[in-house]
Amino acid sequence: MRLLVANANTTEAITDACAAAARAAAAPGTEIIPATPRFGPAVITTRAENVIAAHALLDLLAEQAGQVDAVLLAVSHDTALDAARQIMPCPVVGMTEAACLTACMLGGRFGLVTFGSLEMYRELIARYGLAERLVDIIAVNASAPEAVADPDSVGTKVLAAAKALAAEGANAVVLAGAALAGFDNRLQAACPVALLDGMACGVRMAELLVSLRLPRAQAGSYAPPKGRMGLGISPGLAALLRGDT
Repeated sequence: MRLLVANANTTEAITDACAAAARAAAAPGTEIIPATPRFGPAVITTRAENVIAAHALLDLLAEQAGQVDAVLLAVSHDTALDAARQIMPCPVVGMTEAACLTACMLGGRFGLVTFGSLEMYRELIARYGLAERLVDIIAVNASAPEAVADPDSVGTKVLAAAKALAAEGANAVVLAGAALAGFDNRLQAACPVALLDGMACGVRMAELLVSLRLPRAQAGSYAPPKGRMGLGISPGLAALLRGDT
């Protein structure tokens, strides 16, 4: 199968890290296709950037519609996930949703480590109906670029946060940040509970959905749009909104 690993920001180093983590988790026969938007924020940390990135991401996905078997969003805010599921003719998986759902299968409650935007993550988890199973969210004093440039230093902070969440009762810890892709393998031996990378969880879930061969929704709010018009939209995205594919 062909799996599109779609970043929602324009930092190529994060795309590369996510693609590497995806390849490490992929089953034989799964081809990882990394992609970065042609416009948008360098790193998403605010609500405004998340909305801009959503347009950029949908534009990117439209270019690949019909050419891939599934999509994994390489962005920890699961940017534009619902919209992507509506317009794409294949399964779309959000990395943080995948990691949180996996965490729920490992124990009663889980924690989450990230770089910031705490309220945005709390809202995301509440939207997934998992707020009661969340122990807490800890934001480490680091940034996505620092995680790429100095993984050892950032890893020390992430591990300390994960241990603190475990002490609070978390049975698993989600590493929420595309720049933290692969940190689960780096830190797991020193952590008392499971560390979950959204890329690894997302790849396996995408493979599962493709293997199930489920039909695309033709009714309800996730049915593909038809006959919608717009101005200044890329040709590929405009075609999906019209229902040409």
